[in-house]
Amino acid sequence: MVRWVGGLGALGLAAIAGAGPQQAPPSTAARILLLPRQIVSGETATLAVLDVNGRLTPGVTVSFSNGDTIVTNATGRARFVAPLNAGVIYATLATRPTRVYTTILSPAEASSTALRIDSVPRFASLADRFELAGSGFCGEADANNVRVGGKPALVLAASPTALIALPPDDAEPGPVTVEVSCAARSARPVSITFLALALQGDSSPLSPGEHRTLTVRVTGTNARVPLEARNLAPQVAELTGGNPAKAYSSGGTENSAQFDLAGRMRGNFLISVRLLPTPLRLQP
Repeated sequence: MVRWVGGLGALGLAAIAGAGPQQAPPSTAARILLLPRQIVSGETATLAVLDVNGRLTPGVTVSFSNGDTIVTNATGRARFVAPLNAGVIYATLATRPTRVYTTILSPAEASSTALRIDSVPRFASLADRFELAGSGFCGEADANNVRVGGKPALVLAASPTALIALPPDDAEPGPVTVEVSCAARSARPVSITFLALALQGDSSPLSPGEHRTLTVRVTGTNARVPLEARNLAPQVAELTGGNPAKAYSSGGTENSAQFDLAGRMRGNFLISVRLLPTPLRLQP
């Protein structure tokens, strides 16, 4: 995910694991809940909470629709045991109304003697999380060893059937081998094409009625990829095409997409652009 602040210049790519220590955000800054899409009845799983800048956020209360509550620890994550009854439940943050759903599988549905990756994103952003689906993963996030191009990735959320991880800071754009191991078991390596996204345009403050175009440059593939722009300051600007607005990149050697803004009042605009998921089912 990339953010652009008009009038303040371009912000760097949002990352969760910085190169050095940084002060943890307050629990009131919690904005994003990462919950595996599937969890397994009676098995351990891990969730994570991020602030608007993508930083892991400790001390955040997460409430489940079955009445359970947990609080993220000093790493901004929390381990929990999935409820025994199979079905769909959702979780919410104390400060946000958005519901994040997960499906509880029975042990029989998720049983596996091997560690296997069944689904990966065809494309993933170097500055955003990516998801893997399969079986035999460790529900405790840090018990999984995920390597992108031979370099360790940070596992944010996990269950026996799903992992959500962040690429290493120094990963390069292009096709990269991803390896996963857990509890002395290893999955067959898979390939994911990682992309670098860069926003370009005039970042000076907008004026009422002014129209401006922002360009997203895509590095790492010549294919057309789906992008989503979200307007985080709607009082200042209007994003043409709605909020969020979606567009495909052009493809080719000069791979890019454009999003148009219209000023509503003078001020600094804030646009977030992310790569939309492109799941790829792998052959057994």
